[in-house]
Amino acid sequence: MVKHIVTFKLSGTPAVRREVAEKFRDALLALPAQIDVLESMEVGINENPAEDWDVVLIATVPDMPSVEVYAKHPAHVAAAGLLAGHKESRACVDYYC
Repeated sequence: MVKHIVTFKLSGTPAVRREVAEKFRDALLALPAQIDVLESMEVGINENPAEDWDVVLIATVPDMPSVEVYAKHPAHVAAAGLLAGHKESRACVDYYC
């Protein structure tokens, strides 16, 4: 099994960042029903104003090739599109567990 962990730092006012993060979270949480290889999806929105990162996602897939299947799936591409114009930074770690 592979854990795919991604964090995002968004741009804009705190209110805009929160609105974008919530829409993104809702879209991501709908993905397990749409993408066969996606075993689970957890999404968190940062509540600590002292920290700079806004959103974290933890997706679980069977293997590394499944990460690419997930990434290229049209539903995932549409969800990622919600960050257009708002994504300042992204960091990702994929590991077997």
